[in-house]
Amino acid sequence: MMKELIFPGEEFFHRDCLELAPALVGKLLIRTLENGEKISLRITETEAYRGEEDTACHASRGRTERNRLLWEKPGTIYVYLCYGIHDLMNIISGEEGQPQGVLIRACKGYEGPARLTKKLCIDRSFNGRQIVGNPYIAVADDGYSPEITAKKRVGIDYATPEYRDILWRFCDSGTVTHK
Repeated sequence: MMKELIFPGEEFFHRDCLELAPALVGKLLIRTLENGEKISLRITETEAYRGEEDTACHASRGRTERNRLLWEKPGTIYVYLCYGIHDLMNIISGEEGQPQGVLIRACKGYEGPARLTKKLCIDRSFNGRQIVGNPYIAVADDGYSPEITAKKRVGIDYATPEYRDILWRFCDSGTVTHK
């Protein structure tokens, strides 16, 4: 018997990224394609990026046209181009005006944020949209509650040691892909 899906409201995203990132692990990311096909994947890995002081966060270099969505209301989708070729998806958290967000790093079967966005056909056209009430992408809770492990974030060698080594990557303990 399939469990009922609960679609969290705005209040779910209106919390600090260090609370939202682990709360998203185990949730379902449901993508409805233009043809009506639905793809449902379980989130297994997230990373928190917290404010201008976090040297791994895009906000650390100040507000720009590229990163302006980090200052928007919680639940805003922030998709940015990485290495000039990959669209990566984040969800804004915290208080509006205080830049922070959560990178959706992996879902079961799609390890890595670029593989995930490719599978879900997510591109920068999602940038600035709200995830709550969005007809094409949603977060849902089916009651699954994994054990979560905190690890170092991945791919942020440019950050200062304090932020490079901080344990702000949250993983379903049964599916950790990077050590």
